[in-house]
Amino acid sequence: MVDSAPLLTALDRAGYRLTDARRAVVQLIVDQPRHFSAAELFAAARAQRTGIGRATVFRTLEVLSELGQVERLDLPSGKHAYIACEPSHHHHVICSRCGRTAEVADAGLRRLVRDVVRQTGFRVDDHRLELFGLCSACVASTSVPIDRPI
Repeated sequence: MVDSAPLLTALDRAGYRLTDARRAVVQLIVDQPRHFSAAELFAAARAQRTGIGRATVFRTLEVLSELGQVERLDLPSGKHAYIACEPSHHHHVICSRCGRTAEVADAGLRRLVRDVVRQTGFRVDDHRLELFGLCSACVASTSVPIDRPI
């Protein structure tokens, strides 16, 4: 589970008022056990009878994304999901079955990016990597080995 304090601090430092609605959205975010869509977060708000509007959920997610406190994931289905995470540069490994997510630091990608820059002459300003597959728990429930090549 993620702590709400860094998200609230980021909002406050960026000059956003810490309204009850924003606090409630942040709490909904940190309560999510896996990645979530904006619609799922709004459904959770309605189920908890928070009185938070759809626009507030979407705007708060957008602001937290801009502040680096929440990342938008582009799922293989073409849909988008969000996950609260550290604001430092990292990548995600996402379970296609249960939605469990892990953060991975550099993993040798800086070297690869430097090679791409050398080969193409591009100036690379940013990059991200999202790997999809099965987490160890889901692999254990199947007959497919975890180290199967892509």
